[in-house]
Amino acid sequence: MKLDATNIEIIRHLKNGRKSFKLIASDLSITENTVRSRVNKMIEEGLLDISGNIRVDALPGHNLLYLGVKLNTMELQVKAKEFSKLRGVVSAGIVTGRYDLILQVLLNEDYNLLEFITGQVTKIKDVQTVESFIVYEGYNLKVPYIL
Repeated sequence: MKLDATNIEIIRHLKNGRKSFKLIASDLSITENTVRSRVNKMIEEGLLDISGNIRVDALPGHNLLYLGVKLNTMELQVKAKEFSKLRGVVSAGIVTGRYDLILQVLLNEDYNLLEFITGQVTKIKDVQTVESFIVYEGYNLKVPYIL
């Protein structure tokens, strides 16, 4: 599917979740049916997924963790998929730089960094090193609630 300027604008309107198609249509000077059909087509083709997210900074007792992972293998896609299935992992991305993967992990009072490292990361083979970055204060940090 071609992502034209109208689709991009529709996606921008939906970046924080559902929004009235009527409001989007009015703002973009197109019909509500045009918005509806474009959104449905983007969803059908796997380009768009609309979900509710939480603001981590507004959720008491929760922390967001970024974990840089260096691997002993070049099977990056396989390892990213393995990490993405671990408890608390919001996303796993293959990146450039000193790490092979960057994980986004949601922690809470009952599930801390030590438990994640010792109980989850140790399940994955070929991990050379990890470096953790806990977000103490964030702006516009929104993630799906998965714990």
